[in-house]
This record gives sequence, structure tokens and C-alpha cells, in this order.
Amino acid sequence: MRWVLVGAVAAGGVVVLGAALWWLRSRGYDARQALDTLLANVRELGPWPFFTLMAVMPAVGAPISIFTLTVGPLFAPVLGMPLVLGLAFLSIGVNLMLTYVLARWLLRPWVERVCSWLGFRIPDVAEADHRSLVILVRVTPGTPFVLQNYLLGMARIPVASYFTISWVIASLYACAFIIFGDAVAHGKGKGVLIGLSLLVALTVGVNFLRKKTQRNNVPA
Repeated sequence: MRWVLVGAVAAGGVVVLGAALWWLRSRGYDARQALDTLLANVRELGPWPFFTLMAVMPAVGAPISIFTLTVGPLFAPVLGMPLVLGLAFLSIGVNLMLTYVLARWLLRPWVERVCSWLGFRIPDVAEADHRSLVILVRVTPGTPFVLQNYLLGMARIPVASYFTISWVIASLYACAFIIFGDAVAHGKGKGVLIGLSLLVALTVGVNFLRKKTQRNNVPA
């Protein structure tokens, strides 16, 4: 029931946004030009505020896809795609450690109440199953990135297993979204194909990992 409420709110937001865009277009508003202007204004602020927000904001629930889909169009033209990818991976790593510290030590009672309200049970995991649980949580669809981080932190997964596996999987997804977002923004058909191919390959890979991990009967 709680997830139905959350989904209804999200769907309502999409409908309102779509209606607003339709209303603006019907009055001659150029959404593409507005987007280009917005990107230019954000780019003028420089990369460090953006990547700092990318490291911090997902810890309070901001979708990480907002950053991975826009960072390419924003900064690849001035920094180059390799540096953009490197800074994005660094931001993801900082976010993973930040949410781990918050979940395991600083905000545990509050996070526990939120997870309980959303219907998630904090797992009690044997030491031998720590790595399998991290993989299972990371590749199971439907759980928001921020909740994945908090659940694993509250499960007291050792930091080495938590960070290494989480960072690799999250960075692979980020790479695909960054390439895809940059290609769409600049009309690069080849880049769009590469980004989609990476996403398809990741989907196939995570499905394989999820089935293999579930066979180990790890509690989730």
C-alpha cells in the first residue's frame, strides 16, 4: 500500500510536468532553447559545484540519474568525456561512503523507521553471505539507489565488501547513462547506440547475477 502511494505521487508529478510542458509549448515556449540556456548557465558555475552535489544529494533521496544523464552534455565539451567519467565515479564513491556512515552510525534510528514504513526489512546476515547480499541488493530492480545504500549500511556489511561491489556496479550503470545522455543531447546516433548497448548488456548481466545469487538463498 505504501509503495502504491509513493508510485501514485510520482505518477502525479509526471502528469503535472507533462501538462505544464504542453501548456508552455502551446504558447510558443521553446523547451529546447530553454534547456540549452539552462545547461549553459550551470556549465558557467563550473564542474566542482555539480560534482559536489552529485556526491551529496543522492544521500538525501535525489535520483542519481539526474546527474548521470546531464553531466555529459554539461561538461564533456569542456573537460572531455574521460575526465567526466572519472569525476562521476569519484562522486559516486564519495556518496557510497557518506550514506554508509549515515546509515551505520549517525542516522540509524531514523533510517530504520523510513525503511520499515516502506516495507523493507533490515536483513540479519551471516558473515559468509555479506558479499552475496551486496550483489543481490545492487542488481535487484525496483529499490532506489539511496535505499540500497542505507539498507546495506544498516545491515552492517563490512565496508570493503560494501564499497568495492557497490562502486563497480554503480559506476558501470553511470557510465552507460552518461554516454547515453550526452549522445541524446547532441544528437549522436552512434553514441545513443553505444549507451543503449551498454544498458542492455548490464541488464543481461545483472539478471544473471541476481539468479545466481538467489540460488544461494541469501536473505533479502
